[in-house]
Amino acid sequence: MDLGLKGRQALITGAAKGIGRAIAERLAAEGCNLVLLGRGKDALEALARDLSASGICSAKGIEVDLSDSEKVDALSREYSGVDIVVNNAGAIPGGTIHDVDFGTWRKAWDGKIFGYVAVMRAFLRHMESRRSGVILNIIGAAGERPNAEYAAGAAGNAALMALTRALGAKSPSQGVRIVGINPGPILTERLKVFLQSRAKAQFGDPEKWPALLESLPFGRAGKPEEVAAMAALLVSDLSGYTSGTIVTIDGGLTARGQAY
Repeated sequence: MDLGLKGRQALITGAAKGIGRAIAERLAAEGCNLVLLGRGKDALEALARDLSASGICSAKGIEVDLSDSEKVDALSREYSGVDIVVNNAGAIPGGTIHDVDFGTWRKAWDGKIFGYVAVMRAFLRHMESRRSGVILNIIGAAGERPNAEYAAGAAGNAALMALTRALGAKSPSQGVRIVGINPGPILTERLKVFLQSRAKAQFGDPEKWPALLESLPFGRAGKPEEVAAMAALLVSDLSGYTSGTIVTIDGGLTARGQAY
């Protein structure tokens, strides 16, 4: 299916690996020209070269600390014409309110929560001025079903869900759409490392991690490519009447009332 994205410019944060990389690859295949942001200059530049080599699109990798709002503002001025912004950077550690010390909590929120806010504030101004654009926030299903064992992440994701819905309700009046995706357990390298740690503790063998997925819907974790496919659809004009909406991709885990 042609999503009509050829020639559009998309900016993706956290693009070097995992879900961000999968979204970058999918949008590149649709013909989007890409600005890839995040940490790890070599990985970002290598991905940009690989995507540009296809001849379908152009891509540029830029290492940046997204918790620095001044740097984000400068980037928004340099790339003021981007049609699509995908917020995906940042990870929040697990643990109860007592497990996660305040410094770690603040650093994690600076990276993800306030990083998303900085990117939205900066690029939304430009989109509103020309009355076009889409912002997609990759958030996390823990915001829908808060768990005290993931206190910092659940609270942060719930905040981003509220902001996505609030801004997305108003933004159509300025010609802009704001949407979100809540991924559940998606088999990224980060999840695999977490599962190996759990498998070692539970079974005495980190390589038995696939057994931990058997209780999930479909008996497996989701794939980054499955999130990327939904991302591409949401940022396309085929979803032109969708704003303030968050799509959950967890195989039905949240609907089951099952935590992971």
